[in-house]
Order: sequence, then C-alpha cells, then structure tokens
Amino acid sequence: MSDSGTQMNTPAVSVDRLSQLEQARTAIMHGGQAHSPWVADWISQSWHRCLSQGMQPHYQVGFDPVSGAHIKRTLDQHHELVQSARPELERLGRAIAGTSFFPLITDAKGVVIDVGAGVDRHDRRVDVIARVGVDLSEQAVGTSAICAALIEKKPVWLHRSEHFFKDTSIYSCAGAPLWNGQGDCIGMLDLTAAMSQERPELIHLAALSAHSISNAFLLRQPHHLLLRLNWPGRLMADDNDGLVLLSSEGEVLGANMPARDMLHWAGNVPQHASDLFAMPVGLLFDAANHAQTMEVPLWSGLHLQVQSVLQHASHNATQPATTGALQQLQLAMINKAIAQAKGNVAQAAKALGISRATLYRKLSRKNSH
Repeated sequence: MSDSGTQMNTPAVSVDRLSQLEQARTAIMHGGQAHSPWVADWISQSWHRCLSQGMQPHYQVGFDPVSGAHIKRTLDQHHELVQSARPELERLGRAIAGTSFFPLITDAKGVVIDVGAGVDRHDRRVDVIARVGVDLSEQAVGTSAICAALIEKKPVWLHRSEHFFKDTSIYSCAGAPLWNGQGDCIGMLDLTAAMSQERPELIHLAALSAHSISNAFLLRQPHHLLLRLNWPGRLMADDNDGLVLLSSEGEVLGANMPARDMLHWAGNVPQHASDLFAMPVGLLFDAANHAQTMEVPLWSGLHLQVQSVLQHASHNATQPATTGALQQLQLAMINKAIAQAKGNVAQAAKALGISRATLYRKLSRKNSH
C-alpha cells in the first residue's frame, strides 16, 4: 500500500504539525528567535548556518551535480563503500517497497555515490536528487537529513518544512551516518520521498541499515583475525556484535562502533589487543584454531564473550618466527619475574619496570609462536 493509502487518522495530525513548523520557521528565520519548542535544536542551528551564509528560504535550489572529474574521483575513492552497501540497499528495497521512499548513499561531503531501487524517474522532484554526483550538502541544498546526519553524526528524521528551502520542503528524509574502522564518518545512508506522510519510524530502519553497511565495509579491510564481541549471555553472530580486526601480531587494525562502545574507547584505535584485553593475546588466536567462544577479562574488570575467526587457514603458517638471543633473554627474564612473583603479573611487571599491558603483549607473542 502506498503512503497515500495508509494511516487514515494521521493527516490532521500532520497538518497541525506542518502548521506549527511554519510558525516556527517564521519566528526563527524572520523574527530572529533562536529556538522554538516545535523545532529540534540541531535543525534551528542548521537554519541559522544557512542564513549566515546568505541563503534565503525562497531561493531556488538547482540540485547541481559536481564536475565529471570530481564524480570520477569520488566514485574511485568510494568503490569499496558502494560495493559494501549494495546488498543492504537490496534488502532495504523490500522494507520500503510499499512506499514512495528510496535509498541513496552519499560520501562524507554529501555527494551522492549510489542510488537504490524504487526511484520514480517520471517524478522530477525525485529524479533531480536521485542521481550519482548530485551535491546534497548543506552548502548546496540547505538543511536536510543528509547534512544533518553528517554534521550531527547520528540518525535523524527531517519532515517537509524542517528543511531550509521552500524547494526542499516537499521532501521527508531519514538519514544515518556510515563509519569506517577508525571511527571516521565516511558517508551516510538516506531514505527520501516527496510529499510523503510523516514516517519517523524510518529512523530505526536507516540506523539499522547504516550499521550493516558499516560492518560490511569494515570486513572488507585486510586482517588476520576477526574478534566478535558481546556481553556474556548474549547471542552472537549478528549485526549487534562488536567487531575488532587484528593483524597476525595482534595489532588493532579497526573496529566497529559497538566494539568501541563495549571497550569504552574514544578517538584513535588502540595499537594492540593487549591494550584492550587483560590476558595473553595468543589465547585469542588459539581460540580461533579450536573454534571456541570464551569469556575474556578487560582491564576494567568487566568481561566480554569473544568469538575469534581466522581469515587464513593456518594461523601458525603466517605468524612471523621469534628469533634472536635478545628476545629469548627477554622471555627468560619475564618468566623468572613471574615465578618470583608467584604468578602475580602486576607485581612481575612492576619488578621489570614495564607496564602490565606491555608484559601481556610480550607474553602473547611468546604464546602465539
């Protein structure tokens, strides 16, 4: 059933809300009012940014594409992201097939890099934005779900008059950011329709789909060991899992946002798995060889269940050999310190003058060879 044939009791509510939004627009854009109870702060902030750049709501929006050379560079740069998104765009098509909404993907600057199915090319209002290379940034089209998701770094819903320009106030959009393994926003997923009833529930669908795309993009990154994380007692192997990628030496190559939340880190990715887990990292590789899921302690005292998956058939075959008298001497000193401390790793690390994380790192390298 199409949008026009659903929710028979909603038009009055929608009209009332649109009227409230128009009053808020007038108060903010013409009366100088900073805020309105009917408009989210991030929307009014975007309106003010547009006004400060000399834009006016009545200006015509051209929906202009970037240059051909720019499009080619952008598509080349984001080839992996587009390929990662394709399966999810197909799944999205099934969820929104009975509506006038369609999905598109932009890069981090708001330039469209892919468009899903469901676009009515006979409707010019839709056709002008559903094109690869169209610039949908705030500087080009004012307030939209595209720019909001990219600037606010969170899922958003934007309906009709919440857009800045009159030309774009026909659209309703749900948007959610896309992330790489280093925690950078690399683009966004947008669900858009023209002259639609309000569908704020699409925030959930956009966020879920964006999360799946981000995971797929992460897993295309070269790595040796994949760690799936979840809290003890939770089911594993779905898109809610934390994902951490490791090299053959235990170096952290990337992680998805749930993993960053579970492990409570912000900013740059930790350099080594021993900075995350209070155990010899070699045990994670051993667990992969034996297809085991285990509970792993964190330095905070919390525990996570971890499922290790090797990317290569033989972990040992690709592990670099540990050679050299100096390394052997280091291991001998570590073993002696631990024995003297009666197995107390923290005490042994203190006696050796190194951090506990460094000691575990050296032990993990020993156990992994």
